[in-house]
This record gives sequence, structure tokens and C-alpha cells, in this order.
Amino acid sequence: MLVDAGIHYAIVGHSERRAKGETDAEVAAKAGYAVSKGLTAIACIGETLEEREGGKMIDVVQRQVAAYAGALDEAQWKNVVIAYEPVWAIGTGKTASSAQA
Repeated sequence: MLVDAGIHYAIVGHSERRAKGETDAEVAAKAGYAVSKGLTAIACIGETLEEREGGKMIDVVQRQVAAYAGALDEAQWKNVVIAYEPVWAIGTGKTASSAQA
């Protein structure tokens, strides 16, 4: 229906959905499904403040990207946009910098 309505993108893996319990595997499956139906998946990745301050940012982001990679074949990646959406940056007033990575 989205494609028929002229919609070309679907956001998957948004922090609000992950906070409600969606797993990396579920999010990745949704991205694969969206792409298979002709949409471009905006595949969100990002860590919580606790994960960032605990030095786990790279591990979390790699795990999330690996889940997408496991659900998408090589040809599908042309219809995927990775969106870094750190949970800690939403409404906290904190901003990302390379010094924090």
C-alpha cells in the first residue's frame, strides 16, 4: 500500500521501537521485508547513553549493522540508508562529537 500511495521510504529500527522491545533480528527482518516490497529502508542504528558511557558504542552499532547485513542480500543494499540515531542525543541537549567516539 505504501508504494501504491507514492511512499518510497520506511524507517525501521527507530529507538522508540527498540525501546518497546524490538530486537536487532526483528528490525533487520523488517528492513528486508520493506526492501523486498520496493521501499528504501532507513535503517536506524544507535546506542543508549549507558552504552556510550560504558564504552560499548562501537559494539552496539556493529551488532545492529551485522543484523541488517544478515537479513539483506548484496543487491538490496542499494535500497538501504543507514541512519545513526543515538538514543542518548534525543532530548538530552548532548551532541555527538568525534572526541566522544
